[in-house]
Amino acid sequence: MRKVYWYFTAYFKKYGLIFLISIISALILFSFFISSILTKIDQNKHLYIGLIGAYTLNNLPETLQFKLSKGLTKIAPDGSAKPLLAKRWLVEQEGLSYRFVLKDNIVWNDGKTVTPSDIKYPLNKVETIVTNHDIVFKLPAPFSPFPTKLAQPIFRRGSLTKFKFFKKPTLIGISPFKITDYVERGHHLLRQITIKGVHETDTYKFYLTEDEAVQAFKAGKVNILPDLAKVHDIFHWSTVKLTDTLQPNEYLALFFNLDDPLLVKNVRKSFSYAIEKDFGRARALGPISPNSWAYFAGVKHYDKNVAKAVKQLLAEPPHQPLKFTLTTTTLFVDRANKIKADLENMGQQASQACQKDKKIKDKALCANLKINIQLHISNFPDKQNFQMLLIGQISPFDPDQYDLWHSGEPTNFTNYKNIRIDSLLEKGRQTDDRKERTKIYQEFQQFLLEDPPAVFLHYLTRYRVERK
Repeated sequence: MRKVYWYFTAYFKKYGLIFLISIISALILFSFFISSILTKIDQNKHLYIGLIGAYTLNNLPETLQFKLSKGLTKIAPDGSAKPLLAKRWLVEQEGLSYRFVLKDNIVWNDGKTVTPSDIKYPLNKVETIVTNHDIVFKLPAPFSPFPTKLAQPIFRRGSLTKFKFFKKPTLIGISPFKITDYVERGHHLLRQITIKGVHETDTYKFYLTEDEAVQAFKAGKVNILPDLAKVHDIFHWSTVKLTDTLQPNEYLALFFNLDDPLLVKNVRKSFSYAIEKDFGRARALGPISPNSWAYFAGVKHYDKNVAKAVKQLLAEPPHQPLKFTLTTTTLFVDRANKIKADLENMGQQASQACQKDKKIKDKALCANLKINIQLHISNFPDKQNFQMLLIGQISPFDPDQYDLWHSGEPTNFTNYKNIRIDSLLEKGRQTDDRKERTKIYQEFQQFLLEDPPAVFLHYLTRYRVERK
């Protein structure tokens, strides 16, 4: 033991200073590198995000598209189009041609310069002509909302190389984020996709329903659910942060199938008065967003008034029993049950009032007024086969409502036919004058509510849940 002590003291006398300096230097370097590594880890955080829906690489959700790239234009808060990748645009040939001048030095996220020939949009019946600095779109007919359509982000085809040998298709965009990997399941549907930015990596996992996404959150497979439409039990967890956001461009409405012989104008107006509209949420008066430059609050509000609803229904008593099927999704079952109760209560009151009304001679008609509603719940409602449909609808950025309400459009799923509405919708998309368009769409909103194809209820709220 004494020998070991002699060796140690002799070694320390000779090399002690060097040994001490080495330890201090090591501690300083270790502290520096640990701090640097932790900072790097913090700067390059990896988030796991759950999204709902069936998507492919060629049909990514809009949140991902806008994170990965940009369009020629961007949408201002009031729904109008502003330049983004384009410096400016010119409307030529009386609205039949749009010339977009591209900004200089735009670069794809693989380092290649963007040229006008790279700008490709899937526009039906639109001819595209490319020069050195601009892109010309030739339309078959004037269409004033056209610049808003070019807010859609653009992409270029590319390929991902895995393990130096295997390649698979990818999309190249214009943003700090790029796709680094993705996994597919059957029919090219995405199971997950990973995108990487300068300080962040995001892996998006896809689920067919909200309930499935919430279960994944509970199991720790994702730590953010950014776009939920209904309330879940995880909202009350102390370990989560909840953010709710009103969506003024998304509204809930009870749509009528106007090909159904029971849903005549008189019945639709009666139902409009009978139903509670807001359910404690921000009321929607029509199909145009309140943020839009064309929004008009001076339309008929149809505030709930059972007496008016009864009077409206008694004006033309139906010759058939008022029996309906109300179709909705699991998201809106509570609203559907309330609507069912409102309508059946109003029908009961109308039937009783009918018996006392001296103007109605045929009292056998009074029994027809007892409204009967059956609920049909489906995750994927059939818009081609319904009587009444309670679903959410997205308002387009531009107030143009041609696709939804014009009688000649296949996307007019209510089968709404109104000559005056058709005329207004046609005029609205044929002029670029903002004042003239405002006048047209305010008139459109007024007349649509006089012949209601739907009961407009309230704006929708979206919920974001993330772990603290």
